[in-house]
Amino acid sequence: MSLSRRFPSLPVALLLACSLLGCSRGGDEGQRKGPFAALERADFNRRAAELFLPLFWREDTNGNASVDPSEIEILTGYPNAERSQWIDASGRFTQNFRDAYAALRQPTPAHSDPAEQKRRALVIEELAQGRPTLVASDLTQVSDAEKAFLQQMLVAADLIERVYARQKGVFGMQADIPADDPASQMMFHRNQSPFCEAPKTENVPECSALPQKPPRIVGLYPAEIQKDDKFCAMLEKQPNAAALMDHFSIVVADENRAGRFRAVPYHEAYGQEMHAIARALDLAAKALGDDEAALKRYLTAAANSFRSNDWEAADEAWVAMNAQNSKWYVRIAPDEVYYDPCAWKAGFALQLARINPDSLEWQSKLDPLKGDMEKRLAEMAGRPYKARDVQFKIPDFIDVVLNAGDARSAHGAIIGQSLPNWGKVAAKGGRTTAMTNLYMDVDSQETQAELMSSMFCENTNALATTTPHESLVSTVLHEAAHNLGPSHEYAVNGRQDDAIFGGPLASTLEELKAQSAAMYLTNWLATKDFFTPEDVRKVQVRNVAWAFGHISRGMYTADGTPRNYSQLAAMQLGALMKAGAIRWHADQPAANGADQGCLELDFEALPEAIEAFTTTVLQIKAKGDKKGAEQLKAQFVDAKDEFAGVKDVIAERWLRAPRASFVYSIKL
Repeated sequence: MSLSRRFPSLPVALLLACSLLGCSRGGDEGQRKGPFAALERADFNRRAAELFLPLFWREDTNGNASVDPSEIEILTGYPNAERSQWIDASGRFTQNFRDAYAALRQPTPAHSDPAEQKRRALVIEELAQGRPTLVASDLTQVSDAEKAFLQQMLVAADLIERVYARQKGVFGMQADIPADDPASQMMFHRNQSPFCEAPKTENVPECSALPQKPPRIVGLYPAEIQKDDKFCAMLEKQPNAAALMDHFSIVVADENRAGRFRAVPYHEAYGQEMHAIARALDLAAKALGDDEAALKRYLTAAANSFRSNDWEAADEAWVAMNAQNSKWYVRIAPDEVYYDPCAWKAGFALQLARINPDSLEWQSKLDPLKGDMEKRLAEMAGRPYKARDVQFKIPDFIDVVLNAGDARSAHGAIIGQSLPNWGKVAAKGGRTTAMTNLYMDVDSQETQAELMSSMFCENTNALATTTPHESLVSTVLHEAAHNLGPSHEYAVNGRQDDAIFGGPLASTLEELKAQSAAMYLTNWLATKDFFTPEDVRKVQVRNVAWAFGHISRGMYTADGTPRNYSQLAAMQLGALMKAGAIRWHADQPAANGADQGCLELDFEALPEAIEAFTTTVLQIKAKGDKKGAEQLKAQFVDAKDEFAGVKDVIAERWLRAPRASFVYSIKL
């Protein structure tokens, strides 16, 4: 990716680091079992991140407690990410690797300026709250045509990162990071901005990847109006508000009318990048053979959309792809709005993956039940909503190869998605995916088990699993539920949810509907003999644990933007506790035996409580009940009461472990 063109070459970077750290060439390896045994695997990966090196120690395959060339992955999207720089043609570590290993063993030096020293220490603390977590793809056995296609997708990924940086208003800022500060370079790369995002550091004023911290101004709206935290509401009142709120444009000052604004479509605002992306997609399509006809059609249609800013034809071609007609999954488009303080402007993203054939079995089981699920949720939603003839597809399962732009998060990753969010294709149901190869590594599963045992009482924790099945059930049903009941395209008196609730609250409500419906449908499907009672209990425990993870991040970002998933998780957990289906026992130890106070699920009361809360949420959306939505938020998100204390406990315990920070390795 283009970052490799913005930082010093490897020899210069290492000379800078080693001049400060006092490295010796080769070091004094061999103190333990192998020549590179001075660092444990977790420490190696942590330090490699702090030095912004494209190195990841996958596992100690041979058990010699020493990193070996066969155990190293070279990370995509980093500078100097050519394997030959680290491992030579004979399969041995190069001198570059030996120099890097020596640097990894040395502590980060203190800066002479106290203020800069504090900033750099905060950057290290920010990075420490994310654990590098590998997504590795060995694609060496694919055809030459597919390799050519993949090379173009990597070009497109680089360009998507570039245009997304423009949307966030941070493009080019990394040039101001000092050359001897690789940790800040890494933080900027991981966070896609100079701003700290981890819970312990995001609100610390001095925490920044840049020595001079810039204001938080996105590139979607004029900088001067963003000084007012109510600028979104001001734009909503403009005579041309519908155009200004359009999802595929930016807002600029109207040069001809003072105090007025106009919308500029993406293909004009980001013309250089969008035309370059279109060229890469055309070349990717050209490389593929006739056996990937559906993918070729999508790539060609997407290229045209990047030129025209009309996304309907590309969405049609994308939905036409499935597990039966393509081995690959590609989505490249502007889609989600969560990064935008107004929650209007779709962020550019790329997701590249391979189809997991296991999705076919799930589709055959769930597809016949779609109509019944819609009918049941419509009954719960009540008037004026009416059940629709839903045409959406049961999720395709995909194994992620690479995320870029808005699909690449500093912490965690998208595990399910239903797209597109707007337009004719969305109204017909769109396409849904579930990501099946994330959080499946040993480190993630061990961490998950430890965290759940710190919050659940012993009896509940006995049903806490870390296997893929329970998480997959929740993801599949969550994404399916986006296509059921009143969703983004549903209108009350001609007004869709953005106009009724406001962008941020509308996004929170839609995700709340999907997650609550997923919990309800888990119980409902058990009545159809789809799940056993024990299956249901295990899935619901994982659903509650999922809520813990989001609650721990806090309800708002540092600039006051609502965290949609955190807020929905708080509403859901708070409502279930209020109903008595989940109880806090301050006098009981948690399952780990170390923490006092724990949460217990009442599996007899839980189904009724889930149904009641899901009904409330569906009715709020069906009626366009903004007051009801705001009451949920006031009661469970913002109130300073006993439940707020439980949220604080969740945050303290869940934040003991760093969150997964996904990194990607692609072998071609």
